[in-house]
Amino acid sequence: MLADKSSKYEIDVDDIPVNPTTNPWLTDVIANRRNLLKGGLGLALGGFLGGTLSGCSTVTKETIGILPKKGLPLIGFSSVPLQHAADFDRVLVAEGYSARAFFSWGDEVVAGAVPWKADATNTWQEQMLQAGQNHDGMAYFPFADAPNDHGLLVINHEYTNPTLHTNGPTETRDAQGMIHRPEQEVLKEQAAHGVSVIEIKRDQQGVWQRVKASPINRRLTANTPMQLTGPAAGSEHLKTMQDPTGTRVLGTLNNCSMGKTPWGTYLVCEENWHNYFVNRDKSDWQARKSHSRYGISNELNSSKYFWETVDPRFDATPTQKKYHGGYVNEPNRFGWVVEFDPFDPTSVPKKRTAMGRYSRECATVSTGDDGKIAIYSGDDTRGEYVYKFVPKNRLNKDDAAANRDLLDEGTLYVAAFYADGRGAWLPLVWGQGGLTERNGFFSQADVVINARVAADILGATPMDRPEWVAVDPHSREVYVTLTNNIERGIKTDQPINAANPRVENHHGQIVRWTERNSDPTATEFNWEIFLLAGNHAQAAVPENQKGNIRGDLFTCPDGLWFDADGRLWIETDFDDEEDVYHPMGCNQLLCADSVTREVKRFLVGPRGCEITGLTGTPDGKSLWLNIQHPGISYPASDGKTRPRSTTVLVTKNDGGVIGT
Repeated sequence: MLADKSSKYEIDVDDIPVNPTTNPWLTDVIANRRNLLKGGLGLALGGFLGGTLSGCSTVTKETIGILPKKGLPLIGFSSVPLQHAADFDRVLVAEGYSARAFFSWGDEVVAGAVPWKADATNTWQEQMLQAGQNHDGMAYFPFADAPNDHGLLVINHEYTNPTLHTNGPTETRDAQGMIHRPEQEVLKEQAAHGVSVIEIKRDQQGVWQRVKASPINRRLTANTPMQLTGPAAGSEHLKTMQDPTGTRVLGTLNNCSMGKTPWGTYLVCEENWHNYFVNRDKSDWQARKSHSRYGISNELNSSKYFWETVDPRFDATPTQKKYHGGYVNEPNRFGWVVEFDPFDPTSVPKKRTAMGRYSRECATVSTGDDGKIAIYSGDDTRGEYVYKFVPKNRLNKDDAAANRDLLDEGTLYVAAFYADGRGAWLPLVWGQGGLTERNGFFSQADVVINARVAADILGATPMDRPEWVAVDPHSREVYVTLTNNIERGIKTDQPINAANPRVENHHGQIVRWTERNSDPTATEFNWEIFLLAGNHAQAAVPENQKGNIRGDLFTCPDGLWFDADGRLWIETDFDDEEDVYHPMGCNQLLCADSVTREVKRFLVGPRGCEITGLTGTPDGKSLWLNIQHPGISYPASDGKTRPRSTTVLVTKNDGGVIGT
């Protein structure tokens, strides 16, 4: 997620590294340094780029086993050009396709909602019934009787922009320098976070419409009651003065990417939740790894929004005179996967603590032939890790209800990417691998609450902002976007390594791996760099800004999604005002052939936006994506109307499959 630069109170702190380790890739660093000294970046990358897996000394593609692909489809559309104009304020899609705004911030969701007001004077009570801001991850859930014509869209609302308020946020600084906020504004911001569930259906003319009066429609916000489950539920570290049981929590925050389970539930991922809390007790903050290792502020205010001046649960400064230290444990109740049934508007969302706590970008499910599943996630901060959760029990394909608590038991793993192209999943299990009382772990609850610290001890590989994960539906190969890391090779705690080989990495890369025997639950894998984003080799730019893209230029891969036919869709997230990104124009949606590595640009979004959130119907003929924080006036595109994050519907003019 790219922080909105226009906010007067949003500092771009989401990506500040807080990993104190220099894990542990000494052999990687030495090998890369020698190659760099001998022959530059190209030689250093030679062992890690495409086609090298078969040469790995211990585990090869043949010994790991890869499922055959089912006739990968060609990418049939013509590329759209880059858009460099400062006033570009629309969505440009490939020839033969149409894109229309479908669902925007402020649109009615729940029965009784009022229309959006262009001057942003909707109250917080009205906002609770309307679409939130900054649409992000989303999924389509079909109705069984008409899967391609009737379904639910479930859409995350990551954070808020200054445009939420008529004149931007109101901030008042007191004599001590602390910033205070008005209650009504804070409540509106909390209402604009969360999730929207909307029923959608084709009308008699075959045009998709929102079903505005649907009883299924629902909003989750930063104040929706939720349940904590799994090994951390009820532990002392989750108890607060408001919830002495440690099992009940209000709301979900900073919902970025997501997951969709085979049993029909939606997985909400809490990403940069740490920015909402403050602990002013510096000595306590330093000693409390569940705060300091996660980047919670220890200044006068939280890093963003300053809600703590209105809502005391966001002030995590310990208060000895209050039960459970007041709200010192409130941050421990965020950073989880939140599971709920989108078809049941009365269901209580559950935070599944067995899956670990960090700045989770996604929860991508991979299912084996035997019903074993794995759920992959990235921890989206510079120098953080890639994780996998394997439930204890198998998927019950015949009884969806039997899977409803499948995510409460299992093993959390973190990835180590070795220099020779091999990899391993390291288990975060209490009592193993140094996760013992001696290192501050007294139970599995301690391990999952402090997953980052546990991963540090195990020696996981710090990555260049691991974001979305996508699984090829035919081969089960797994792909992860590493968006960028300008501190790679610059700071001593961010040395280059095999999977993150570029110094001052502005442009990012995509890494893919194959689990042993294509088993999602395997503990060994082979990996390679699928592509390096950035400028073409002929460009007059420094070597570290050149990529190896076979096709259309792009930078900062973020969203990642496979359609049912096996096309790999790539979404970008970069600041189009930064000089280093000027050659890239505006943010884009691209399509890649995972065999040939050909990349073609399918769509370009308006100036200032991020392209994110991607989902479609089972027949592949309807595609939805999100335009997050457009910078001018989209979707009105009139140069004057307040811009609105918007879900866009893409169809092919001849009624065909998207991408052909």
